[in-house]
Amino acid sequence: MTFSDACVLHFCRLGPAGLSPKAPGTAGSLLSVLAAPFLFLPLPLTWRMLVLAVLFVAGGFAATRAERILGEKDPGCVVIDELVGQWTAMLFLGSFSAGWSWADAVFLLLPFALFRFFDILKPRPIHASEDWLPAGWGIMLDDVIGGVYALVCMCAAAIAMQAFFPGAVGILP
Repeated sequence: MTFSDACVLHFCRLGPAGLSPKAPGTAGSLLSVLAAPFLFLPLPLTWRMLVLAVLFVAGGFAATRAERILGEKDPGCVVIDELVGQWTAMLFLGSFSAGWSWADAVFLLLPFALFRFFDILKPRPIHASEDWLPAGWGIMLDDVIGGVYALVCMCAAAIAMQAFFPGAVGILP
């Protein structure tokens, strides 16, 4: 294996997350949630969307290459799609400040749970979207759609939280 192939696999696996012996997708999602307050949530909305677009394109190319390297379709160790889907679900979360509260922590767990729910169950059209684009692009697309489903649920939850607990959570960056 070449050095560039090893780098592609490391990127696709999000380091060690994709090598988890059980539930590598959940490990990739958890790593994404833990990284979000430092790498994603501090960014303004425009930059978040740009980051997601760049990660989608880079992930599509890398996941396509990983399929070739590993010789299998949609290898379980490829979890870069979990990062993009998870961060899509967190797109409208406010950034954390020094005085964050329990509600902020809940609003990290909620997109995690929602995204995993949609990613595992794959309701329509998530499952079908895996075949809309070839190779790694289909790998990426189904998690983006799952992330959008979770994002819609997050927005509904945030609106409900604001109605019952005004000022408890920030829903827009």
